This record gives sequence, C-alpha cells and structure tokens, in this order.
Amino acid sequence: MNRVTLSVPDVSCGHCKSSIEGSVGQLDGVARIDVSVEDKSVDVEFDEAIVHLDAITAAIEDQGYEVAS
Repeated sequence: MNRVTLSVPDVSCGHCKSSIEGSVGQLDGVARIDVSVEDKSVDVEFDEAIVHLDAITAAIEDQGYEVAS
C-alpha cells in the first residue's frame, strides 16, 4: 500500500470533504481517504497495482478542486 498526502488549497468546508471523499473513495484500489479541512489536505492510502496517483488526482480535480504540486 502507498500513502500520500496531497495539498488541496480550495478545501474549505464539510461539503468539500464529502465531495472529495465520495469521489476518490469509489475508486478501486483506494483503501482509505481522509480530507482535512483544517490542513487543506487529502490523505490517501491506495494499492498502486490497482489505481495510480494520476487517477486519484483526476478524481479530485473532477470535483472542481485543484491539487497543488
């Protein structure tokens, strides 16, 4: 399992948290996701053999949030 923390500066409320967690959580291979409104971050644990980080980032961006590099 891989674990990454992504910076998502636009996360500002509970709706943001629910939207991102719902979208990323549906991806096959994602074992755990936690969005922190306070830290403006997304912590994801995933199986890289099943899902790539690019797909996780795309799922976040599809919800309207930019992932900072």
